[in-house]
Amino acid sequence: MSPSWIIRTGRIVLSPVGWQDLPDLRALKADPGVYAQMLGGVRSAGQVAAELAADVSFWAARGVGMWMVRDGGEAVGLTGLHERADGQGIALRFAFRPAARGRGLAREAAGAALRFAHQQDVQRVIAVANEANIASRTVLGAIGMRPASSFERDGSRMLVFESVSPPLADAWR
Repeated sequence: MSPSWIIRTGRIVLSPVGWQDLPDLRALKADPGVYAQMLGGVRSAGQVAAELAADVSFWAARGVGMWMVRDGGEAVGLTGLHERADGQGIALRFAFRPAARGRGLAREAAGAALRFAHQQDVQRVIAVANEANIASRTVLGAIGMRPASSFERDGSRMLVFESVSPPLADAWR
């Protein structure tokens, strides 16, 4: 893990996920209060381990990925970037324990992850939220992402948000 991949904000620390996080990830992803709305729903222990292996590999290959979010040393959530299986590109994701909600931690963490992505020259980042998920839509809007398109999935309207930055070379012109 590169030290530059660790992000510290005013209240939280984002650390790239690693095998030391497996117990916290299992608890987070098995909680219906956290993962029921995520694509694929709650995860089994085996699924969490497989996803963690993919996340560790993605960091190594792309220099961006998923972070464990800690507040005072306690794992309160997860945020970061991954390649969408549907080919839409690099997507921002976040999920937080119910006890951590309502304090702006998701906005703080997701915003930090989005800034990191653009600093790494990821020019377009998307996020997908169920139209009925007002909390996620609010976070995405608050960090500067804008609705770009939509699609139907399992009878629900899914909104695709995006954040586009100019290539780093263009930023100096």
